[in-house]
Amino acid sequence: MPTGPDAPKNTLNAASRRIRNVYLTLSLFVWLPTSLIVGVNTLFLLDGGLNNVEAFAANAIYTLGLVLFEIPTGMVADSWGRRTSYLLGTSVQLAGNLLYFWMWHSHGPFWGWAAASLLLGFGYTFFSGALEAWLVDALKHEGYEGDLDPIFAKNQIVNGGAMLVGTTAGGFIAQEIALGAPYLVRAGLQLVSFVVALILMKEIGFTPERAGTFVEQVKRLAGAGWNYGLKNRPVRWVMLAAPFYMGTGIFGFYAAQPYLLELFGDQQAIGVAGIAAAGIAGTQVAGGFAVPFIRRVIHRRTHVLIGCAALTTISLVLMGIIQIFAVVVALLVLWAVSFAANMPVRQAYINALIPSRERATVLSFDSMVSSTGGVAFQPLLGRVADGAGYAVSYVVSGAIAFCALPFLVLARREKVSADSEQESKAEDEKAEP
Repeated sequence: MPTGPDAPKNTLNAASRRIRNVYLTLSLFVWLPTSLIVGVNTLFLLDGGLNNVEAFAANAIYTLGLVLFEIPTGMVADSWGRRTSYLLGTSVQLAGNLLYFWMWHSHGPFWGWAAASLLLGFGYTFFSGALEAWLVDALKHEGYEGDLDPIFAKNQIVNGGAMLVGTTAGGFIAQEIALGAPYLVRAGLQLVSFVVALILMKEIGFTPERAGTFVEQVKRLAGAGWNYGLKNRPVRWVMLAAPFYMGTGIFGFYAAQPYLLELFGDQQAIGVAGIAAAGIAGTQVAGGFAVPFIRRVIHRRTHVLIGCAALTTISLVLMGIIQIFAVVVALLVLWAVSFAANMPVRQAYINALIPSRERATVLSFDSMVSSTGGVAFQPLLGRVADGAGYAVSYVVSGAIAFCALPFLVLARREKVSADSEQESKAEDEKAEP
């Protein structure tokens, strides 16, 4: 395999390949435990004594946890280390998951569900930003200078495979044992995740900086989130678009569980919800494989983002209009493909525009902005579903998702180097002496 200046742009050396493989393994242990419950989570909440409004309010409180804690936990990653952040995430998620199970077992009060949801959201924020920042900085340290899209696409494939296995298994475990059983299996996997990260994840290419008082660190890193996030125009438009098409997409996925059973005509066929979720996971794998091809055909990343947002809008609206089980499943698949193609491209675009020192904080800031859509829209759409039915709530979701398109068009007009591989190469050549 050639190395040095004549090596292919996206060639991984042995050290960077190890970094990539550790990243994929750690990401797998985030998504496999999560996937066990995503196919049955809404049914789990309803079975635990909540109504639709309360169920989606609990989901919204989870995303509220993302909003509240993204920046502080991003600061933990930048100040205390990305490995420390990941280990804290597995620990907090394990505690939140066990509390969630207890609320279902005891048919606990809504405030208990809210506390468990908030704790789960808090735990996840230790992962978001930290793991991605660890990958990018470690790859750079090991000499990788290629595009990040293929690596993020491979991660999408791994995550899709994890969801394919997890959602299928979770649906049938819930059907054959109890709706709470997948949550206990999830707890076991979270414990394994902690051990795997403790052994494999080392700080590479980044030295945590804890200079100054806590208040000074907060000010510095919060300022970085602002300067390299919302104040940075190309990043700002992509960030502001996310709450609309990603926030409503969360509702679209979770509302599909009771909606599909309603269309199927058998409320006891819980395995059907698991199969549908597994189908979505399978298309995420396909979408991840498609990203390199898409990037060869569509050179501008913002064009990919615009197309994916448009497909999300169309899928959600048609899911409400065409109330046929097989068609709705097909539209869920279309939404999943667009989401799978969107994420790696979006990750590569944003990472190309932010510095290493504040990377985890800015990525957490981006995740926080994205999560505001879930906080704002899930209770609203849950109320629409209670009052007018799931079909109408999907049409409303599509109308909200449409609002993302103007922001992505503005991002396209910025014409930054991160938007195009060709432009990036041209700028690199100009910079050479």
